Amino acid sequence: MYPKSFKKLIDYFSSLPSVGPKMAERLVLYLFKQDKEMLVEFGNSLSNLKINLRYCEKCFNISEEKLCEICSQKSRNQKKICVVEEPLDIIAIERTKKYDGLYHVLGGTLGITKNDDPSQLKLNELQKRVLSEKIEEIILAMNPTTEGDATALYIARMLKETSANVTKLARGLSTGSDIEYADELTLGSAIINRK
Repeated sequence: MYPKSFKKLIDYFSSLPSVGPKMAERLVLYLFKQDKEMLVEFGNSLSNLKINLRYCEKCFNISEEKLCEICSQKSRNQKKICVVEEPLDIIAIERTKKYDGLYHVLGGTLGITKNDDPSQLKLNELQKRVLSEKIEEIILAMNPTTEGDATALYIARMLKETSANVTKLARGLSTGSDIEYADELTLGSAIINRK
């Protein structure tokens, strides 16, 4: 039905999270209608994705340098770390303008239904940071899901022997939702009223 190159692009787009086959068709058709210069620039940006971007060496956020913009800011509270699942969660929390500390990106959660290996997450790196940077507070900002709760519990137990105060976001967030989709008011309230 479609030319091979068109179908191949549809397959790539539909493999992306939250993009179904119909949306993928619309995206490919949209790109096909664009001028060549825009497509070349889009293609260059896409091919340079892994060349220009990396993970921050300290917090594992997305960065162009060794340290991300947040870790590079000396004005931030260096004794507070907010632990999140993914870099998109940082963007959502930053929009609230209610948090002034540092972050730590785990890279996912512990699955409770499958035998996930905790070593795949940046848990050891978190523990080392807490000890070496003499962190006073750890804010667990996991998504309010079963996996998020299990991960938060695991981290709280892991850090029990440290002097850091471990807190968790207040439950203004709906169970089963994602932090990246929460509105600023709800997320800001959850940060302020953490327990």
